Amino acid sequence: MALAEELPGATPGERLAEIVSDWLDAFDTAQGSGDADGAAGLFLGDGHWRDLVAFTGHIRTMNGRHDIAARLRQTQPGTQAKGFQIAPHRTPPRLVSRAGTETIEAIFAFETATGPANGVLRLVLDGEEGDGNDWRAWVLATALEQITGHEERIGAHRPDGEGYSREFGGDNWLDLRNTAQAYAGHEPDVLVVGGAQAGLGIAACLGQLGVDTLVIDRTERIGDSWRLRYHALALHNQTHVNHLPYMPFPPNWPLYIPKDKLANWFETYAESMELNVWTATSLGGGAYDQAAGRWDITLDGADGRDRVVHPRHVVFATGVSGIPIHPDLPGLDDFAGDVMHSGAYLSGHQWAGRKALVLGTGNSGHDVAQDLHASGVDVTVIQRGTTLIASIDEAQKIYALYDEGPPTEDCDLLAAASPYPVLVQGYQMMARAMQAADKDLLDGLTARGFRLDLGPPDNTGLQMKYLRRGGGYCLNVGCSELIIDGQVGLMHYDQIERFVPEGVRLKDGTIVAADLLVTATGYENQQEVVRATLGDAVAEKIGPVWGFDGEGELRNMWRRTAQPGLWFTAGGLPHIRIYSKFLALQIKACEEGILDPAPPM
Repeated sequence: MALAEELPGATPGERLAEIVSDWLDAFDTAQGSGDADGAAGLFLGDGHWRDLVAFTGHIRTMNGRHDIAARLRQTQPGTQAKGFQIAPHRTPPRLVSRAGTETIEAIFAFETATGPANGVLRLVLDGEEGDGNDWRAWVLATALEQITGHEERIGAHRPDGEGYSREFGGDNWLDLRNTAQAYAGHEPDVLVVGGAQAGLGIAACLGQLGVDTLVIDRTERIGDSWRLRYHALALHNQTHVNHLPYMPFPPNWPLYIPKDKLANWFETYAESMELNVWTATSLGGGAYDQAAGRWDITLDGADGRDRVVHPRHVVFATGVSGIPIHPDLPGLDDFAGDVMHSGAYLSGHQWAGRKALVLGTGNSGHDVAQDLHASGVDVTVIQRGTTLIASIDEAQKIYALYDEGPPTEDCDLLAAASPYPVLVQGYQMMARAMQAADKDLLDGLTARGFRLDLGPPDNTGLQMKYLRRGGGYCLNVGCSELIIDGQVGLMHYDQIERFVPEGVRLKDGTIVAADLLVTATGYENQQEVVRATLGDAVAEKIGPVWGFDGEGELRNMWRRTAQPGLWFTAGGLPHIRIYSKFLALQIKACEEGILDPAPPM
């Protein structure tokens, strides 16, 4: 690494630590004395600062010295940050390459008025200004770790069990758990809507902060949101990046976890983490009582009984996959076959020997088409636009950080440290590398007439497509080869004139017969889930959920929204593990009067 040549003198490790310590000392002195411009001057002119609750009580990104200085002036008087130092007992400073930039990367620790915090510093050489300060921050990330006096109930702060241990003649642990879960004489502080990874993850983090949390899920069993999906489903990213908060998967688990194994683990997780979950329960509606600072929420039980609860916070954990999109297709009412959304598809065996169409060529479309083919169905996929295709092994490049050696806790902090402009650079590099590695596959698809993209408009690949729109890509596990070989048919939506009773009629007059249509057409924005349950006014007040805002942060995600007491969590298991903690810390801080429930400007 060329940067190593700029580290003369002591051993490389000692020199790295010296450079990092000098920068942290200078930043500590400048921001601690109120010299925001001096602190910002320690950054590159186009440097970045991403804050995860530590300074702003929010999740925000500041780009460029002007924005960094302005935010420091606004937040430092209340934050009272001090004691910046290389974090002991964590990955030491090292030379790495991030998004094509050679940098010194270090994990540091500091204190705030709220509690201890951690951060990530990435330094690069910048000798252009001639001020003798050659090392400047390219990226700084600051992250609240704990709220003093309200630490997570783990390790040294774990419960002592005196309330039930050997309490002869009194309530034992099970009695207390049953009472807590019944909510017969008390209200939950937080209602979480959705009991898959997002809902369980935030409930676990809130529980460890002593926040009474009730999770509801409309399915019969915890894990059914995975268990009831198509028969062949398995995770598309590898086990070691998918651990939930506090409970890693056993080390003997397969590389890609099957859906039923994951669903069963969710039941185990909820029991082990002592989560209060009501299954077969839906959000019937509700309204926010501004004067009381709480919600009036109706819960619909499967037994026909309604229950009204009054939480101060509602967290939507229905995920990016909430309300299925059912497109308006010309002539579909005339189609005599079966029609279902991919979210309702389970297995293709009942259509063996018959013909099927799959509308959509993303992950679900590919997997459903492959399962139908394996079940003996004559299947054709209908491509509506362009699709990003990556082989599943190549797709793991986006998690390469987790293969570098540091423990998961450190990797999570390092992953969260990258602001949007750096993510764009990094994902562009990864997308090009995946494309080169998958060249034969992609060339075969192109020759077949399949329309490809690399993540428009900036060729940022599959992960950015997921973060921007929640779909439009496929991690191929074999269906692409079936398309190339002609074993799975391919047509384009712009070839279709309309659906007819026997299938679809193309614009050239050809009839393509079908007995089944599966619409792998994605899901509505979570804003629409809110609209359907809490009404138009709340939905319009918060705006769209997911996708990036002007700062490069996911809109309304894991942070306070324009509607006090309304929060969102979503994403894959890595997102849940990393960001549930920051969401839980904000809710706890609101409960303790440390944060205003209204979001900062």
